[in-house]
Amino acid sequence: MTKLAETFEWAASTDIKRLRKAVRTAGLSALRAVGSGGSLTAAHALANFHQRFTARMAAVSTPLEAVEEPLEHTVSTWLLSASGGNVDIVAAAKALIEREPRQLAVLCGREDSPLAELCRAHPFVDLLIYPPPAGKDGFLATNSLLGFSALLARAYAAEFGCEAEWVDAMTSLRLLLTEGSSVAEAWEDETKPLWSRPTTLVLYGPSTRIGAIDLESKFTEAALGNLQLADYRNFAHGRHHWLAKRGEMSGVLALITDADRSLAERTLALIPREITQAHLSFSGQACATALSALVAAFRVSGWAGSARGIDPGRPGVPDFGRKLYNLPLPRAARGRNLNGLSPRDAAAIARKAGVAPAHMTAAGELDRWRLALDSFRDGLRAAAFAGVVLDYDGTVVDTRDRFIPAPQPMSAQLERIAAAGIWVAIATGRGASVRRDLRARIPKTLWDRILVGYYNGAEIALLNDDDAPDGSEGTCAALAPLAAALRNQPELAQLARQTERRYQITLEGTRVMPESRLWDLARQVIIMTGTADVTVTRSSHSVDIVAAGVSKLSVVTQLRNLVGTAPVLAIGDRGRWPGNDYELLRGPYALGVDEISVDPSTCWNLAEPGQRGPAATLEYLSSLEARDGILHFAEGALT
Repeated sequence: MTKLAETFEWAASTDIKRLRKAVRTAGLSALRAVGSGGSLTAAHALANFHQRFTARMAAVSTPLEAVEEPLEHTVSTWLLSASGGNVDIVAAAKALIEREPRQLAVLCGREDSPLAELCRAHPFVDLLIYPPPAGKDGFLATNSLLGFSALLARAYAAEFGCEAEWVDAMTSLRLLLTEGSSVAEAWEDETKPLWSRPTTLVLYGPSTRIGAIDLESKFTEAALGNLQLADYRNFAHGRHHWLAKRGEMSGVLALITDADRSLAERTLALIPREITQAHLSFSGQACATALSALVAAFRVSGWAGSARGIDPGRPGVPDFGRKLYNLPLPRAARGRNLNGLSPRDAAAIARKAGVAPAHMTAAGELDRWRLALDSFRDGLRAAAFAGVVLDYDGTVVDTRDRFIPAPQPMSAQLERIAAAGIWVAIATGRGASVRRDLRARIPKTLWDRILVGYYNGAEIALLNDDDAPDGSEGTCAALAPLAAALRNQPELAQLARQTERRYQITLEGTRVMPESRLWDLARQVIIMTGTADVTVTRSSHSVDIVAAGVSKLSVVTQLRNLVGTAPVLAIGDRGRWPGNDYELLRGPYALGVDEISVDPSTCWNLAEPGQRGPAATLEYLSSLEARDGILHFAEGALT
């Protein structure tokens, strides 16, 4: 408790760039927050902030619920754990990684934890390590819980343009956490009468719910007393009857903010006077009152423990409690019915069909997909490739770190293939930044074996060409009217960044904006202006509008001019229409590393379960053997 102020200052000042990126992604969808013990309160805090700032649904689950109750892969799933070592959260992470949700994020307080090590083996996971300065908590979560909750509040407020709320929260928390705080002293005096009665009923409003939930957790886990929770209106729906029957052994603790003060006062005035009441008031906006209520829960638990002779931080753990803690999740919760398929084949079919094999009930449905998979894979194994063409962002480099050159293992594979006399081509929506990053990783002696298609194939040149691409601003005459109309669209002007090149217009959201929203706005402007002969595609981070005839297929065509009719292997991350790799991955020899088309004859994702993006690309490239100037998949690869 003495380190709470230090922990809060750490949360207010530590670098949250990666956390903000993860919050930005989460803001595009509904969210499920998973935690247990003290981290369950942090999960409630995350859900509260997500709903408040994004206006999207958020739910809270324990690890058992998370693995037993699967959700659509479009729902963001976050796991929170201070230690990253308990058996439930690690088992839940393993199960969720296999399901490959659109976003799986893990907020953990330990670099060297089993949870962190597991996630590092699956790079698509947003692994967010924030070790609180106070170190490991005692029996009950305090510093880690405040630290995580404050970090999340700060990240959401910053990402959604509500920085003033965080400033307000800092003011309130610093006052409350100051040693000898008059507010805390007044609260202690106010709550003293409650501890002569064994049951406490906590009444709360929307923003103080986090504090109420943590009180229930701490009172139960440390055996501090009976505690019941109800918001001010749910109290009226039967919860008040406890006081009618057992009022002499009960007290009421009310958490009151300016937003719910009128309702709270009218509610509390109707409770019989002989029932002890204590009122804790909180000022400020919702972030401030949420975090203040959490600190109040810590203090109230300490005061109750002192009054009842229990140290909440060291209540003692019985032998049967240790045994309970180490029980594993049920096998049914951790395993999957693979219908006789290998885990890799089951994952490939689930990705392609959008339905797990265990849920395929139509006659012959699974057999049809199994035959399509076998046929596609047999074709890959039989082919001798004269070259490989790859998308860049999301395929060669992780989109989260897309302006950092490819990591060494990836660049080593590209170098190996090119050094064997086999053509490597890159098809990207970007321009000169890709040339710079590739040159930083590929030896200069191999630049004349690397073909680069810039701006989605609008300009194609060898990596050793200093004059390509043409990065001058401004579009060609065919795109100029559309570019002007897009600049004048009010929502795009306010919430998106527009980049114009000769044959391409790129739109990127400056704040949280779903790709689908950018796509809809762009399509609307195109229709309203009557623009014809343009193609609109989506990447992992933007919407690209290209002039007629511009396509990543041009890179394949150029590569064929160099290698003849021999097969070319294509790899990309956005093979589902309207992804910007859709055309590239329509050929017979096409592998996806993330979103794939519905075509059963091609564009399969054959990566190991729980892998996608550059990790999948690296697996594919590592499986290719170079012999006599051609590439073959090694025997037994991709199975």
